[in-house]
Amino acid sequence: MSNNVLYVDYIDDSDQGPERRRGWRIIGWISIGLSVIMVAVSLVAYAGYLQLQGNIHHEDVTANIGTNRPKKLNSALNILMLGTDSRAGANAKYGAGMKNDPAHSDTMILLHLSPGGGQAMGISFPRDLMVPIPSCRLRTGGTSAAQSVGMINSAFTIGGASCSIKTIEGISNIRIDHFLQVDFTSFKGVVDALGGVEICLPQSVHDKNSGLNLSKGKHLLKGEQALAYVRDRHGIGDGSDLGRIKRQQQFLGSVAKKALSAGTLTDVAKMWKLLNAATKSLTTDKGFDALSMAKVGQGLQGMTAGKVRFVTVPWGGYAPDINRVALRQPAADDFFTAIRNDKTAPNEPAPATTTGAKAPAKIPASQVKVRVFNASGIPGQALRVKDLLTAQGFVVVRVGNGTPSMGTTTRVLYASGADQQAATLAALVPGGKTAAGGGGSAGVVDLVLGTDWTGLKGAAKKSIPIPALQGEIKATDNICKVQAP
Repeated sequence: MSNNVLYVDYIDDSDQGPERRRGWRIIGWISIGLSVIMVAVSLVAYAGYLQLQGNIHHEDVTANIGTNRPKKLNSALNILMLGTDSRAGANAKYGAGMKNDPAHSDTMILLHLSPGGGQAMGISFPRDLMVPIPSCRLRTGGTSAAQSVGMINSAFTIGGASCSIKTIEGISNIRIDHFLQVDFTSFKGVVDALGGVEICLPQSVHDKNSGLNLSKGKHLLKGEQALAYVRDRHGIGDGSDLGRIKRQQQFLGSVAKKALSAGTLTDVAKMWKLLNAATKSLTTDKGFDALSMAKVGQGLQGMTAGKVRFVTVPWGGYAPDINRVALRQPAADDFFTAIRNDKTAPNEPAPATTTGAKAPAKIPASQVKVRVFNASGIPGQALRVKDLLTAQGFVVVRVGNGTPSMGTTTRVLYASGADQQAATLAALVPGGKTAAGGGGSAGVVDLVLGTDWTGLKGAAKKSIPIPALQGEIKATDNICKVQAP
Protein backbone atom coordinates (compact mmCIF):
# COMPACT_ATOMS: atom_id res chain seq x y z
CA MET A 1 0.00 0.00 0.00
CA SER A 2 1.58 3.27 -1.06
CA ASN A 3 1.68 6.25 1.26
CA ASN A 4 0.04 8.64 -1.16
CA VAL A 5 -3.35 6.81 -0.98
CA LEU A 6 -3.36 6.06 2.72
CA TYR A 7 -6.11 8.60 3.47
CA VAL A 8 -8.42 6.89 0.92
CA ASP A 9 -8.22 3.63 2.89
CA TYR A 10 -9.26 5.48 6.04
CA ILE A 11 -12.18 7.13 4.24
CA ASP A 12 -13.52 3.84 2.88
CA ASP A 13 -12.77 1.72 5.96
CA SER A 14 -15.83 -0.56 6.22
CA ASP A 15 -15.33 -1.06 9.96
CA GLN A 16 -16.30 2.56 10.64
CA GLY A 17 -19.89 3.77 10.94
CA PRO A 18 -21.51 6.23 8.46
CA GLU A 19 -20.87 9.31 10.65
CA ARG A 20 -17.30 8.24 11.26
CA ARG A 21 -16.70 7.70 7.54
CA ARG A 22 -18.31 11.08 6.76
CA GLY A 23 -15.95 12.80 9.22
CA TRP A 24 -12.93 11.21 7.61
CA ARG A 25 -14.14 12.28 4.14
CA ILE A 26 -14.39 15.91 5.30
CA ILE A 27 -10.94 15.78 6.88
CA GLY A 28 -9.53 14.13 3.79
CA TRP A 29 -10.91 16.73 1.40
CA ILE A 30 -9.82 19.58 3.67
CA SER A 31 -6.34 18.09 3.73
CA ILE A 32 -6.32 17.85 -0.06
CA GLY A 33 -7.55 21.44 -0.36
CA LEU A 34 -4.94 22.77 2.06
CA SER A 35 -2.23 20.81 0.27
CA VAL A 36 -3.22 22.36 -3.05
CA ILE A 37 -3.29 25.85 -1.54
CA MET A 38 0.11 25.36 0.10
CA VAL A 39 1.63 24.12 -3.15
CA ALA A 40 0.10 27.03 -5.05
CA VAL A 41 1.39 29.55 -2.50
CA SER A 42 4.83 27.95 -2.59
CA LEU A 43 4.91 28.15 -6.38
CA VAL A 44 3.82 31.80 -6.33
CA ALA A 45 6.42 32.61 -3.64
CA TYR A 46 9.10 30.78 -5.59
CA ALA A 47 8.11 32.58 -8.80
CA GLY A 48 8.21 35.87 -6.90
CA TYR A 49 11.64 35.06 -5.53
CA LEU A 50 12.87 34.27 -9.04
CA GLN A 51 11.46 37.57 -10.27
CA LEU A 52 13.23 39.52 -7.54
CA GLN A 53 16.45 37.64 -8.18
CA GLY A 54 16.10 38.39 -11.87
CA ASN A 55 15.88 42.11 -11.09
CA ILE A 56 19.19 42.14 -9.24
CA HIS A 57 22.61 42.28 -10.81
CA HIS A 58 25.14 40.54 -8.55
CA GLU A 59 28.80 41.50 -8.52
CA ASP A 60 31.57 39.36 -7.04
CA VAL A 61 33.56 41.84 -4.97
CA THR A 62 35.19 39.43 -2.51
CA ALA A 63 38.16 38.61 -4.71
CA ASN A 64 38.69 42.28 -5.56
CA ILE A 65 38.70 43.39 -1.94
CA GLY A 66 41.10 40.69 -0.77
CA THR A 67 41.48 39.08 2.64
CA ASN A 68 43.22 41.90 4.52
CA ARG A 69 40.03 43.29 6.02
CA PRO A 70 38.76 44.44 9.44
CA LYS A 71 37.48 41.73 11.78
CA LYS A 72 33.85 41.62 12.94
CA LEU A 73 33.40 41.96 16.69
CA ASN A 74 29.66 41.36 16.88
CA SER A 75 26.50 40.61 14.89
CA ALA A 76 25.91 44.17 13.69
CA LEU A 77 25.19 44.49 9.96
CA ASN A 78 26.95 47.16 7.87
CA ILE A 79 25.65 47.83 4.36
CA LEU A 80 27.31 50.38 2.08
CA MET A 81 24.73 52.17 -0.08
CA LEU A 82 26.11 53.75 -3.23
CA GLY A 83 24.06 56.12 -5.38
CA THR A 84 25.43 56.23 -8.92
CA ASP A 85 24.86 58.50 -11.89
CA SER A 86 24.95 55.68 -14.45
CA ARG A 87 23.19 56.58 -17.72
CA ALA A 88 22.91 52.99 -18.88
CA GLY A 89 19.53 51.53 -19.91
CA ALA A 90 16.49 53.43 -18.65
CA ASN A 91 18.77 56.07 -17.09
CA ALA A 92 19.87 57.36 -20.52
CA LYS A 93 17.17 60.03 -20.51
CA TYR A 94 19.06 61.85 -17.73
CA GLY A 95 21.97 62.49 -20.06
CA ALA A 96 22.30 60.37 -23.20
CA GLY A 97 25.60 62.08 -23.97
CA MET A 98 27.06 60.49 -20.82
CA LYS A 99 25.84 56.98 -21.67
CA ASN A 100 29.33 55.61 -22.23
CA ASP A 101 31.00 57.53 -19.40
CA PRO A 102 32.08 55.57 -16.30
CA ALA A 103 29.54 55.83 -13.48
CA HIS A 104 30.37 57.99 -10.47
CA SER A 105 29.22 57.54 -6.89
CA ASP A 106 28.36 60.87 -5.35
CA THR A 107 26.21 59.40 -2.58
CA MET A 108 27.91 57.10 -0.06
CA ILE A 109 25.97 56.05 3.05
CA LEU A 110 27.05 53.30 5.41
CA LEU A 111 23.90 51.79 6.92
CA HIS A 112 24.75 50.40 10.37
CA LEU A 113 22.16 48.05 11.89
CA SER A 114 22.88 47.38 15.56
CA PRO A 115 22.79 43.80 16.87
CA GLY A 116 19.28 42.71 17.76
CA GLY A 117 17.63 45.48 15.73
CA GLY A 118 18.13 48.07 18.46
CA GLN A 119 18.83 50.98 16.14
CA ALA A 120 19.80 51.91 12.60
CA MET A 121 22.20 54.65 11.57
CA GLY A 122 22.91 56.03 8.12
CA ILE A 123 26.47 57.43 8.03
CA SER A 124 27.15 59.77 5.10
CA PHE A 125 30.62 60.26 3.62
CA PRO A 126 30.99 63.58 1.72
CA ARG A 127 32.11 62.99 -1.85
CA ASP A 128 34.77 65.72 -1.42
CA LEU A 129 36.32 63.96 1.60
CA MET A 130 40.10 63.58 1.14
CA VAL A 131 41.29 60.14 2.29
CA PRO A 132 43.94 57.53 1.40
CA ILE A 133 42.87 55.49 -1.65
CA PRO A 134 44.25 51.92 -1.58
CA SER A 135 45.46 49.95 -4.58
CA CYS A 136 42.38 48.49 -6.29
CA ARG A 137 41.61 46.16 -9.15
CA LEU A 138 40.66 48.20 -12.19
CA ARG A 139 37.44 47.65 -14.12
CA THR A 140 39.52 47.01 -17.21
CA GLY A 141 41.94 44.63 -15.48
CA GLY A 142 45.20 45.18 -13.63
CA THR A 143 45.54 47.20 -10.44
CA SER A 144 45.72 50.88 -9.61
CA ALA A 145 48.51 52.52 -7.64
CA ALA A 146 47.71 53.44 -4.05
CA GLN A 147 47.23 57.16 -3.39
CA SER A 148 48.26 58.82 -0.16
CA VAL A 149 45.25 61.10 -0.53
CA GLY A 150 42.39 61.50 -2.96
CA MET A 151 38.67 62.32 -3.10
CA ILE A 152 36.70 59.44 -1.63
CA ASN A 153 34.26 59.26 -4.54
CA SER A 154 37.16 58.63 -6.94
CA ALA A 155 37.46 55.11 -5.49
CA PHE A 156 34.27 54.04 -7.25
CA THR A 157 35.43 55.49 -10.56
CA ILE A 158 38.72 53.60 -10.20
CA GLY A 159 37.46 50.17 -9.20
CA GLY A 160 33.72 50.18 -8.62
CA ALA A 161 32.00 49.09 -5.43
CA SER A 162 34.88 46.90 -4.27
CA CYS A 163 37.28 49.86 -4.27
CA SER A 164 34.75 52.00 -2.38
CA ILE A 165 34.38 49.25 0.22
CA LYS A 166 38.14 48.84 0.52
CA THR A 167 38.62 52.60 0.94
CA ILE A 168 35.95 53.05 3.63
CA GLU A 169 37.09 49.94 5.53
CA GLY A 170 40.62 51.36 5.45
CA ILE A 171 39.73 54.68 7.06
CA SER A 172 37.13 53.35 9.51
CA ASN A 173 38.32 49.81 10.36
CA ILE A 174 34.63 48.79 10.14
CA ARG A 175 33.88 45.52 8.32
CA ILE A 176 31.33 46.08 5.53
CA ASP A 177 29.06 43.05 5.07
CA HIS A 178 27.18 44.00 1.89
CA PHE A 179 26.71 46.80 -0.59
CA LEU A 180 23.74 48.18 -2.52
CA GLN A 181 24.35 50.14 -5.70
CA VAL A 182 21.30 52.18 -6.68
CA ASP A 183 20.69 54.17 -9.85
CA PHE A 184 18.03 56.73 -10.80
CA THR A 185 15.47 54.11 -11.88
CA SER A 186 15.53 52.01 -8.71
CA PHE A 187 15.41 55.15 -6.52
CA LYS A 188 12.23 56.37 -8.19
CA GLY A 189 10.67 52.92 -7.94
CA VAL A 190 11.15 52.77 -4.16
CA VAL A 191 9.63 56.21 -3.63
CA ASP A 192 6.60 55.34 -5.76
CA ALA A 193 6.18 51.96 -4.02
CA LEU A 194 5.83 53.88 -0.74
CA GLY A 195 3.20 56.15 -2.26
CA GLY A 196 5.49 59.17 -2.25
CA VAL A 197 7.62 60.81 0.43
CA GLU A 198 6.85 64.05 2.29
CA ILE A 199 9.35 66.93 2.33
CA CYS A 200 9.22 70.53 3.52
CA LEU A 201 10.83 73.52 1.77
CA PRO A 202 11.84 76.70 3.63
CA GLN A 203 11.36 78.69 0.42
CA SER A 204 10.07 78.22 -3.11
CA VAL A 205 12.33 76.50 -5.64
CA HIS A 206 12.43 77.15 -9.38
CA ASP A 207 15.49 75.47 -10.86
CA LYS A 208 15.87 75.33 -14.64
CA ASN A 209 18.67 72.78 -14.52
CA SER A 210 16.78 70.11 -12.57
CA GLY A 211 13.30 71.19 -13.63
CA LEU A 212 12.24 71.37 -9.99
CA ASN A 213 9.42 73.85 -9.38
CA LEU A 214 7.94 73.73 -5.91
CA SER A 215 6.37 76.29 -3.59
CA LYS A 216 7.36 76.88 0.03
CA GLY A 217 6.02 74.34 2.53
CA LYS A 218 5.14 70.65 2.52
CA HIS A 219 4.99 68.46 -0.55
CA LEU A 220 4.45 64.78 -1.27
CA LEU A 221 7.08 63.92 -3.86
CA LYS A 222 7.01 60.96 -6.23
CA GLY A 223 9.09 59.72 -9.14
CA GLU A 224 10.81 62.44 -11.15
CA GLN A 225 10.19 65.18 -8.59
CA ALA A 226 11.70 63.13 -5.77
CA LEU A 227 14.77 62.36 -7.88
CA ALA A 228 15.20 66.01 -8.83
CA TYR A 229 14.90 67.05 -5.18
CA VAL A 230 17.67 64.78 -3.85
CA ARG A 231 19.97 65.45 -6.84
CA ASP A 232 19.58 69.23 -6.89
CA ARG A 233 22.64 71.20 -5.78
CA HIS A 234 22.27 74.70 -7.18
CA GLY A 235 18.53 75.39 -6.91
CA ILE A 236 18.27 74.73 -3.17
CA GLY A 237 20.41 75.98 -0.30
CA ASP A 238 24.05 76.99 -0.65
CA GLY A 239 24.86 74.68 -3.59
CA SER A 240 27.38 72.62 -1.61
CA ASP A 241 27.63 68.85 -1.46
CA LEU A 242 27.32 69.03 2.33
CA GLY A 243 24.03 70.88 1.96
CA ARG A 244 22.77 68.23 -0.44
CA ILE A 245 23.82 65.48 2.01
CA LYS A 246 21.72 67.10 4.73
CA ARG A 247 18.73 67.24 2.39
CA GLN A 248 19.22 63.59 1.38
CA GLN A 249 19.38 62.55 5.04
CA GLN A 250 16.11 64.32 5.78
CA PHE A 251 14.51 62.68 2.75
CA LEU A 252 15.72 59.22 3.84
CA GLY A 253 14.44 59.95 7.34
CA SER A 254 10.99 60.54 5.83
CA VAL A 255 11.33 57.30 3.84
CA ALA A 256 12.18 55.36 7.02
CA LYS A 257 9.36 56.98 8.99
CA LYS A 258 6.79 56.10 6.34
CA ALA A 259 8.03 52.54 5.85
CA LEU A 260 8.08 51.79 9.59
CA SER A 261 4.81 53.55 10.47
CA ALA A 262 2.74 52.33 7.51
CA GLY A 263 3.28 48.66 8.33
CA THR A 264 5.20 48.09 5.12
CA LEU A 265 7.59 45.64 6.74
CA THR A 266 4.77 43.55 8.24
CA ASP A 267 2.44 43.55 5.23
CA VAL A 268 3.35 40.84 2.71
CA ALA A 269 1.81 42.68 -0.26
CA LYS A 270 3.49 45.99 0.65
CA MET A 271 6.79 44.27 1.34
CA TRP A 272 6.64 42.52 -2.03
CA LYS A 273 5.87 45.80 -3.84
CA LEU A 274 8.75 47.55 -2.09
CA LEU A 275 11.23 44.73 -2.77
CA ASN A 276 10.18 44.50 -6.40
CA ALA A 277 10.71 48.23 -6.86
CA ALA A 278 13.95 48.30 -4.85
CA THR A 279 15.56 45.45 -6.75
CA LYS A 280 15.02 46.87 -10.23
CA SER A 281 18.31 48.21 -11.60
CA LEU A 282 19.97 47.21 -8.32
CA THR A 283 23.51 45.85 -8.00
CA THR A 284 24.66 43.97 -4.89
CA ASP A 285 27.33 41.53 -3.80
CA LYS A 286 26.66 37.85 -4.46
CA GLY A 287 25.90 37.15 -0.83
CA PHE A 288 23.04 39.66 -0.65
CA ASP A 289 20.16 38.09 -2.56
CA ALA A 290 16.42 38.83 -2.43
CA LEU A 291 15.82 36.38 0.42
CA SER A 292 18.58 38.00 2.50
CA MET A 293 17.05 41.43 1.89
CA ALA A 294 13.63 40.18 3.00
CA LYS A 295 15.18 38.80 6.19
CA VAL A 296 16.79 42.17 6.93
CA GLY A 297 13.39 43.81 6.44
CA GLN A 298 11.74 41.32 8.77
CA GLY A 299 14.45 41.94 11.35
CA LEU A 300 13.53 45.63 11.37
CA GLN A 301 9.83 45.02 12.03
CA GLY A 302 10.06 45.91 15.71
CA MET A 303 12.10 49.06 15.15
CA THR A 304 10.47 52.45 15.58
CA ALA A 305 11.27 55.53 13.51
CA GLY A 306 12.79 57.13 16.62
CA LYS A 307 15.60 54.55 16.48
CA VAL A 308 16.69 55.62 12.99
CA ARG A 309 19.43 58.28 12.83
CA PHE A 310 21.33 59.93 10.00
CA VAL A 311 24.74 61.52 10.54
CA THR A 312 27.73 62.77 8.57
CA VAL A 313 31.20 61.57 9.56
CA PRO A 314 33.03 64.19 11.67
CA TRP A 315 34.71 66.47 9.17
CA GLY A 316 36.66 69.69 9.03
CA GLY A 317 38.54 71.86 6.59
CA TYR A 318 41.24 70.48 4.28
CA ALA A 319 44.11 72.97 4.40
CA PRO A 320 45.54 72.42 0.87
CA ASP A 321 42.14 73.08 -0.78
CA ILE A 322 39.22 75.04 0.69
CA ASN A 323 36.85 73.20 -1.67
CA ARG A 324 37.63 69.84 -0.02
CA VAL A 325 37.11 68.43 3.48
CA ALA A 326 38.98 65.98 5.73
CA LEU A 327 38.13 63.74 8.68
CA ARG A 328 38.23 65.70 11.93
CA GLN A 329 40.38 63.87 14.45
CA PRO A 330 40.20 62.44 17.01
CA ALA A 331 36.41 62.75 16.72
CA ALA A 332 36.25 60.60 13.57
CA ASP A 333 38.28 57.73 15.03
CA ASP A 334 36.27 57.86 18.28
CA PHE A 335 33.07 57.66 16.25
CA PHE A 336 34.30 54.74 14.11
CA THR A 337 35.47 52.90 17.24
CA ALA A 338 32.00 53.24 18.78
CA ILE A 339 30.37 51.88 15.61
CA ARG A 340 32.83 49.00 15.44
CA ASN A 341 32.20 48.07 19.09
CA ASP A 342 28.44 48.62 19.05
CA LYS A 343 26.99 46.26 21.68
CA THR A 344 28.88 43.53 23.55
CA ALA A 345 30.52 40.89 21.39
CA PRO A 346 28.57 37.59 21.57
CA ASN A 347 31.60 35.63 22.77
CA GLU A 348 34.11 36.86 25.32
CA PRO A 349 37.76 36.53 24.25
CA ALA A 350 39.69 33.54 25.51
CA PRO A 351 41.96 34.18 28.51
CA ALA A 352 45.37 35.51 27.59
CA THR A 353 48.39 33.21 27.68
CA THR A 354 51.84 34.67 27.86
CA THR A 355 55.12 33.28 26.67
CA GLY A 356 58.40 34.62 27.99
CA ALA A 357 57.02 36.75 30.85
CA LYS A 358 58.81 36.00 34.12
CA ALA A 359 55.89 36.68 36.45
CA PRO A 360 52.13 37.34 36.44
CA ALA A 361 51.15 40.89 35.52
CA LYS A 362 51.12 43.13 38.58
CA ILE A 363 51.97 46.52 37.07
CA PRO A 364 49.00 48.88 36.40
CA ALA A 365 48.40 50.19 32.90
CA SER A 366 49.25 53.74 33.98
CA GLN A 367 52.86 52.61 34.50
CA VAL A 368 53.20 50.93 31.11
CA LYS A 369 54.76 52.91 28.25
CA VAL A 370 53.77 51.57 24.83
CA ARG A 371 54.91 52.08 21.26
CA VAL A 372 52.29 50.99 18.70
CA PHE A 373 53.43 49.79 15.25
CA ASN A 374 51.04 49.09 12.39
CA ALA A 375 51.96 45.93 10.44
CA SER A 376 48.36 45.10 9.48
CA GLY A 377 48.34 46.88 6.15
CA ILE A 378 45.20 48.80 7.20
CA PRO A 379 45.78 52.58 7.18
CA GLY A 380 45.15 54.35 10.48
CA GLN A 381 45.07 51.14 12.54
CA ALA A 382 47.81 52.23 14.95
CA LEU A 383 46.11 55.56 15.69
CA ARG A 384 42.83 53.84 16.47
CA VAL A 385 44.53 51.39 18.82
CA LYS A 386 46.42 54.26 20.46
CA ASP A 387 43.10 55.85 21.44
CA LEU A 388 41.83 52.55 22.85
CA LEU A 389 45.00 51.99 24.86
CA THR A 390 44.89 55.53 26.20
CA ALA A 391 41.29 54.96 27.29
CA GLN A 392 42.48 51.88 29.21
CA GLY A 393 45.11 53.97 31.01
CA PHE A 394 48.26 53.02 29.08
CA VAL A 395 50.85 55.69 28.18
CA VAL A 396 51.37 55.61 24.42
CA VAL A 397 54.70 57.25 23.60
CA ARG A 398 54.91 56.56 19.88
CA VAL A 399 52.78 55.49 16.90
CA GLY A 400 54.22 54.36 13.57
CA ASN A 401 54.37 51.74 10.83
CA GLY A 402 55.94 48.34 11.39
CA THR A 403 59.28 47.36 9.87
CA PRO A 404 59.95 44.13 7.90
CA SER A 405 61.90 42.73 10.85
CA MET A 406 58.78 42.92 13.03
CA GLY A 407 56.83 40.57 10.76
CA THR A 408 53.05 40.65 10.24
CA THR A 409 51.90 38.73 13.34
CA THR A 410 50.36 40.50 16.32
CA ARG A 411 52.63 40.33 19.36
CA VAL A 412 54.02 42.27 22.31
CA LEU A 413 57.78 42.90 22.39
CA TYR A 414 59.53 44.23 25.46
CA ALA A 415 62.84 45.91 26.06
CA SER A 416 65.11 45.24 29.02
CA GLY A 417 63.30 45.21 32.34
CA ALA A 418 59.80 45.45 30.83
CA ASP A 419 58.66 41.83 30.99
CA GLN A 420 55.96 42.54 33.60
CA GLN A 421 54.77 45.61 31.72
CA ALA A 422 54.51 43.40 28.62
CA ALA A 423 52.37 40.92 30.56
CA THR A 424 49.99 43.72 31.59
CA LEU A 425 49.51 44.74 27.97
CA ALA A 426 49.40 41.15 26.67
CA ALA A 427 46.38 40.45 28.89
CA LEU A 428 44.37 42.71 26.53
CA VAL A 429 45.92 41.55 23.25
CA PRO A 430 44.38 38.65 21.29
CA GLY A 431 46.73 35.70 21.61
CA GLY A 432 48.71 37.41 24.36
CA LYS A 433 52.12 36.51 22.89
CA THR A 434 55.11 38.31 24.38
CA ALA A 435 58.81 38.13 23.53
CA ALA A 436 61.99 39.93 24.43
CA GLY A 437 63.49 42.14 21.76
CA GLY A 438 61.64 45.42 21.71
CA GLY A 439 63.69 48.23 20.25
CA GLY A 440 62.59 50.87 22.73
CA SER A 441 64.41 52.20 25.76
CA ALA A 442 64.42 50.24 29.00
CA GLY A 443 60.92 49.70 30.39
CA VAL A 444 59.13 50.36 27.07
CA VAL A 445 56.79 47.83 25.41
CA ASP A 446 56.18 47.53 21.66
CA LEU A 447 52.75 46.44 20.36
CA VAL A 448 52.94 45.13 16.78
CA LEU A 449 49.52 45.09 15.08
CA GLY A 450 49.62 42.23 12.58
CA THR A 451 47.24 41.07 9.88
CA ASP A 452 45.60 38.83 12.51
CA TRP A 453 44.68 41.79 14.75
CA THR A 454 41.03 41.50 15.94
CA GLY A 455 40.76 44.33 18.42
CA LEU A 456 41.70 45.20 21.97
CA LYS A 457 40.01 42.90 24.49
CA GLY A 458 39.34 45.66 26.96
CA ALA A 459 37.39 47.57 24.29
CA ALA A 460 35.33 44.53 23.29
CA LYS A 461 34.10 43.72 26.79
CA LYS A 462 31.64 46.56 27.00
CA SER A 463 29.44 48.54 24.69
CA ILE A 464 30.80 51.93 23.68
CA PRO A 465 27.84 54.29 23.21
CA ILE A 466 27.62 55.71 19.71
CA PRO A 467 28.01 59.45 20.29
CA ALA A 468 25.49 61.97 19.05
CA LEU A 469 26.98 64.13 16.31
CA GLN A 470 26.25 67.75 15.60
CA GLY A 471 23.54 68.12 12.97
CA GLU A 472 22.34 64.52 13.12
CA ILE A 473 18.81 63.81 11.92
CA LYS A 474 16.24 61.39 13.33
CA ALA A 475 13.43 59.90 11.28
CA THR A 476 10.93 61.33 13.78
CA ASP A 477 12.13 64.95 13.40
CA ASN A 478 9.60 67.57 12.31
CA ILE A 479 10.60 68.05 8.67
CA CYS A 480 9.55 71.70 8.69
CA LYS A 481 11.50 72.60 11.84
CA VAL A 482 14.76 70.84 10.98
CA GLN A 483 15.48 71.97 7.46
CA ALA A 484 18.47 71.47 5.25
CA PRO A 485 20.47 74.57 4.28
